[in-house]
Amino acid sequence: MATMYLENQQMAEDFVRGCTFMGTGGGGLPANGLQSLMSEINKGTKVGWVDMSEIPDDAMTACPFLMGSIAPHTPEVEAEMADFGFTDPVYPEKEQLAKAIQYLGKFCDTKIDAVVPIELGGANTPGGVTAGIISGAVCVDGDYTGRAIPEIQQTTPYLHGKTLWPVASVDAYNDISYIENAKNYRIVERIGKKIAESAYGLVGQAGFLMSGKDMKKCINQGTLSSCYNIGKMIREARESGKDPVETIVTELGGWRLATGVVTGKETWDDGYYYGYHTIEGSGDDKGNTFKIFFKNENHAMWKNDKPYVSSPDIIAVVDAKTGEPYANPILAVGNEVSVIGLKANPVFRTEKGIAILGPRYFKLDFDYTPIEEVMSK
Repeated sequence: MATMYLENQQMAEDFVRGCTFMGTGGGGLPANGLQSLMSEINKGTKVGWVDMSEIPDDAMTACPFLMGSIAPHTPEVEAEMADFGFTDPVYPEKEQLAKAIQYLGKFCDTKIDAVVPIELGGANTPGGVTAGIISGAVCVDGDYTGRAIPEIQQTTPYLHGKTLWPVASVDAYNDISYIENAKNYRIVERIGKKIAESAYGLVGQAGFLMSGKDMKKCINQGTLSSCYNIGKMIREARESGKDPVETIVTELGGWRLATGVVTGKETWDDGYYYGYHTIEGSGDDKGNTFKIFFKNENHAMWKNDKPYVSSPDIIAVVDAKTGEPYANPILAVGNEVSVIGLKANPVFRTEKGIAILGPRYFKLDFDYTPIEEVMSK
């Protein structure tokens, strides 16, 4: 993969669109991701990424990520925030991430040369790209998940036995925290969530400090370029009068799992953005009812109350006519949608991968069945 730069708003929009699609409903709000990119592009900053081969083995790399819930604030929560003085944020998401990278380097007395986004998502990936640039590091073309995920251990560094901590954290109001050591990944997640809850939303964090050599063993190579190409493909399909949904399915080797109208939405916030979307089928799916469970991201789908498709495979909800992908906080009752399924990153289809990203991990009472087996029945 060659070095690539996003030179204008259309390229930035294409990239965010592709990241949002691969975010499977999570990964942050695409509007925030676009703002992160355009605020730098409009200043004349070179915004993009480099191939991992450009990173020396002895370089120091880190991973910026957003921690917390993407649930919308209720009026009651907003009143509570005001009581704490949380009315005027100091830093947008990209700068929270950049500050976290800088403080991680400061706490560890090291220069961070390159960053790798933790996941693919409408805000988290663009935020990671721009945060690296702001902090003086380059961004590598790849990520540590191949989709968006709710928990920090659902990543390739975990599967490869790498250490997550130390972790630096900066919220929108310039509250700074540092996790020097932890018992395990889940404790870092637990502490990080408490920090995010205290900030009433998302906080920028940075961890996974490792050499360029170790980074190359963990990274999903080329996924940023792939997201750009996916977003561009969706746009060009609709501009040329093609069916964007069919184009996605054909070009990505996926499946159209359902088409219909969102008729129900049930949500709750418990450190993560949880909920269910109900879709009543239309067209070829008329008479069928689908339900999608999400914990930030979409993780399980039922067809007429029977298990259908689940994580680690990808369940992406898009506009039925335009192919524009939805983040879960934006998806609403009345939206006409198609649901697209893709195979997961192979590393998450291993026994260890399924253990942390399969339906049983989310306390669902059925086993993972690969999507291609489900769709061949």
